[in-house]
Amino acid sequence: MGKAGTVTVDLTAAADFLATAGRVLDRRRFELLFSGGTPEPVLAAVDGYRNADGGYGWGLEPDLRSATSQPGGALHALEVFADVAPATTGRALELCDWLAAATLPDGGLPFALPVPDPAACAPFWAGADPTRSSLQITAVVAATAHLVAAADPAVAGHPWLARATGYCLDAISALDGSAHAMELAFAVRFLDAAAVVRPDAADLVERLRPHVPEDGLLHVAGGAPDEHMRPLDFAPLPGGPARSLFAPAVVVAELDRLAAGQQADGGWTVDFDSWSPAAVLEWRGHRTVQALLLLRANGRL
Repeated sequence: MGKAGTVTVDLTAAADFLATAGRVLDRRRFELLFSGGTPEPVLAAVDGYRNADGGYGWGLEPDLRSATSQPGGALHALEVFADVAPATTGRALELCDWLAAATLPDGGLPFALPVPDPAACAPFWAGADPTRSSLQITAVVAATAHLVAAADPAVAGHPWLARATGYCLDAISALDGSAHAMELAFAVRFLDAAAVVRPDAADLVERLRPHVPEDGLLHVAGGAPDEHMRPLDFAPLPGGPARSLFAPAVVVAELDRLAAGQQADGGWTVDFDSWSPAAVLEWRGHRTVQALLLLRANGRL
């Protein structure tokens, strides 16, 4: 389905793919978002990845299969909490408490905490420096938390989010053309999400404009040969300041490309390497749900 003249997607085929190869979590997300489901089963599914400390691990980030609570796991839990809006869950507040405890003195999150069980974990997770703040992970976690905060006053008012926002704004102010593609894309995504409550974030989007190619394509250094940050990685949602970085035709072409990416089996693929057989399928299920969410948010579903 889709607007006239646009590439269409097959929701039934996507559901069949998830039934064939998806995690219960992604099947429940699809049910909630596209098949009349309710929040409770989705929240129950993500609870399976939760630790007693309030954080999330157990492979919720597919290439970080450690049982330990990690910022990468927090990101994906927050994605789920954004899915269930306008419903809220006390787990989001508990996660913010965990994020506050994991935050370093400068207000940023480490890319990853120590990984004592590195089997099937990508080396960039297992080898991360837990004593150094990462704008890349802090920005994307905080951006997603701002989406949750739009419906959840407990997250909106949590001191962790204010502190992470301040760290990101300061760190982004210091970015230059040497920033890694993922760091730059997630910085822009953060500014887009934070601009709703921090108008100064929109000014920083303009500051980053010279570093973002007009076509939105930046190769991911150290990644797969064809791995790029693309326009929808910078500006996934319409209506915010990040969309001003791209001509409308660029966004339309990227949405057409995304819709055309549905495979014969009904799912989508990713353009990066995975580090375990489980992660290959789990990323496809996650990407399938995210692709459909993006298409719907941009008026294609």
